[in-house]
This record gives sequence, C-alpha cells and structure tokens, in this order.
Amino acid sequence: MARVLFTSCPAYGHILPTLPLIRAAERAGHDVRVATGLDLVSALAPRGLDLHAAGPAWTEMWSAHERVWADPGTPEEQKMMDGVVALFGTPALARLADLIAMAQEWRPDLVVHEVLETAAPLLCRRLEVPGVVHGIGPMFPFYPELIRPAGAAIGEPELWAQLSAERALDLCPPSLQPDGPPPWPRAVPVRPSAGEPGPVPPEVAEVLAGDRPVAYFTLGTVKNTDTADFATGLTALAEYDGVVVATTGRRLGPGELSPVPANAVVAEFVPQAAVLERADLLVSHSGSGTMLGGLVHGVPQVALPRGTDQPQNAALLARAGAGVVVAPEDYAVATIRAAVTEVTGDPAFRAAAGRIRDEIAAMPDADAVWAGLGA
Repeated sequence: MARVLFTSCPAYGHILPTLPLIRAAERAGHDVRVATGLDLVSALAPRGLDLHAAGPAWTEMWSAHERVWADPGTPEEQKMMDGVVALFGTPALARLADLIAMAQEWRPDLVVHEVLETAAPLLCRRLEVPGVVHGIGPMFPFYPELIRPAGAAIGEPELWAQLSAERALDLCPPSLQPDGPPPWPRAVPVRPSAGEPGPVPPEVAEVLAGDRPVAYFTLGTVKNTDTADFATGLTALAEYDGVVVATTGRRLGPGELSPVPANAVVAEFVPQAAVLERADLLVSHSGSGTMLGGLVHGVPQVALPRGTDQPQNAALLARAGAGVVVAPEDYAVATIRAAVTEVTGDPAFRAAAGRIRDEIAAMPDADAVWAGLGA
C-alpha cells in the first residue's frame, strides 16, 4: 500500500477531472488523501474522500485576480500575467506550506496534481518523491508561457523545468488535440468522465424521466456571476422544442431570474453526469469538464465561452464539427438562438460528437492507467 496525495487548486473544474484516478487509487487499496482549499473541501465532503485543507480558498484567489484586472493603469498583457500569478503563483506558496506541514506526519510516496497546481512539483522536489501531472482538458502549448513567469514571480524559476519532467496524463481525445508542440510529448491518455452520480433535485429528476428532448444550459462555476447573462441564455432557449435543465452554479435570490421560461427548470447544482447521459443538446461556457463530459455521451454543443481557456476549448470543439461557438462579443438572444437552431437542425453536429464519443470510449480507463503508473 502506498500513500498517494492528490492536490488541486480549489476550483471544481480542476479537481473533478482527477476523480476517476482518485477512485482507481482507492480501489487499488492505497492510502489516498486529497488536498485543496477549504471552500472546496467543504463542497466535496459528501463524496467520502479523505479531504485536507491546503492553501487559500478560491474566493480569496479569485478576488486577487479581479483586483489585478480592475487596475485601469496596467497594460492588458501585464494584467494577464499578473492574473496568472494571482491564481496559480502566489497561492501555491501558501498551499506548499500546508502540504509540507502535512508531510511531517503523513509523507506521500506519490503526488498526483492537476496541471495548474504549481505547489505540487515544489513539494515533490522538497520530499524527493515522484509527481504525476493530470490534465484538466486539452493540454495547450501555451502552458509553459504561463508557468515559467509564474514560477519566476514567486522565486521558483525552475518550476516549469520540474513540472515538464513529470509523468503526465492527458484527458483529451484525438479530435480535440490542440495544434502546436505538446507540453508533455509522452503524456499517457486517460479516459475523461462526465462526472460522478449524486442526488438530483426532484423537479429535474422528473424531466430526466420524461420522453421530451432535453437541453442542458450552464455557465459553470467561475464566470457565472452575471445574472443578466444567464437570463439571456434562458430567453434564447425559450423556443427550444423540449425541456431546458439549467444550473446556475451559485445561489440566486428569489426573483433574480423572473420570469423563467415555461420550458425551463432551474437549479443551483445538478450532477452533470445525470443530465448529460440524457441530454440532446449542451449549451455551456465550454469549460473543459463540461465540454468533455458532453462528448463522453456524444452530445452536440453550443459553446458560449466566457474567458480563461474556454475560447480555446470552444475553438477545438468547432474545428471537430461537434458544435457552434457564440463569441463573447456576440452573446445575445438572437445569436444564441440561431446557434441552437443550427446545431439541432443539422445531424452532422451529432455525428461529429458521436465520433468523439467513440474516441473517448477507446481511451484507457482510470484503473488501467493507475496500474500502469506502478504506484
């Protein structure tokens, strides 16, 4: 039995893609701990993981990122880099301190971490234990351009050299591989998941048990604070010939979305696995976990990218023929409605999504990949 530490930034889209490998390590009988920010520790508690708080909460990290972008005197290129440091540089030092403290009484034999969890390679160097980097979506060639300066900003100029030398696991199926040199050329493919099952709100369960077409609409859990954007999406879907299951990813006050279209059911959270296995259409921010989760079930998509890596994800989806992109500057009822009409009216989108579904099904599952790691 090995001691295996999984560590992640405290963001759903970073830790949830690692869950299949976490479960594989548990099934193999290892002593598995999961470390992330306190806010996500609380949210993940019902999943029965051995959770430990490490580093700042996501709310603190995102506030620092927003302060960077609020400064009108800083050039945009500098804001982009300062934002990366605020999210994935400075917080890593606090997380590293907490992980080192943990290691004094529970020393891991192996550290597995998501691709932007930059405390982990520093911990591996300190403890002289191996590390494995786990993708959260497409592994873009620009990762070194983010991580090198982030490392330099926190006094760790060799951060990228350490990270790039680790073994790597890639969730991305062949049709969605980005152009350009891969940051981990020998990365091992691992099958992505649509997520784990969980309790479904009764009103959503009723929809999923019916026989009408289902569209799933979400703007994720990060860039989802603009209620007007959510209302625009719902209005665009009001003419969808079926039922819309919409998740806000946050608690809304009474009346914030009034009136909700008659064909829509709105919830704060629904396990996406439950919706996507039944969905006929996915309309989303094109976050990596949501986009790949839809493709696990061959669901054609309308991508509404809001920021971070979402525009790049959306472009890969469109290139593969499995969806249509509505750019942020075009986000409006008419353009979203037209994209929905295009995707639902042309069977080529569903056929392309089905081809990618088959590619995903052919990828090694988490248990096979875990066995290959030799932990």
